[in-house]
Amino acid sequence: MTSIFTDKKYAPTAIDLKNALGNCYPIWKEIELYVKNAFQDASANWHYSGDKFGWSFRISDKKRVFIYLLPRAGFFKTAFVFGEKATQAVLKSEVADDIKTALTEAKVYAEGRGFRLSVSNASQLPDLKILINIKLTY
Repeated sequence: MTSIFTDKKYAPTAIDLKNALGNCYPIWKEIELYVKNAFQDASANWHYSGDKFGWSFRISDKKRVFIYLLPRAGFFKTAFVFGEKATQAVLKSEVADDIKTALTEAKVYAEGRGFRLSVSNASQLPDLKILINIKLTY
């Protein structure tokens, strides 16, 4: 599924995002602020990944991306890449079993296991914060 924003010439604005996400916009903003507060040197930028994927939002430092936020109509996806130490920390954590399953079933690349989670309501925030904390630690 492609980003809801696909025009290469037009990076999404906050208004575009709010209109696209609807009730999920405050959840997006909470995740964004959580990462920025946890890691003061984090920067957040829109990135165009090509016609196949459209625009995504990345929060990163100079070396790595902490989290990808992928806008969709009425919801969004988060994407993480975890190395082996981070993967083991997630499996030992209290995140939901379906997240652990998604992580263990993810294909392993040189940089780690990449997986996505659909976010449609605030009940998912505690698990997302655990994942963010693990990502920031490893």
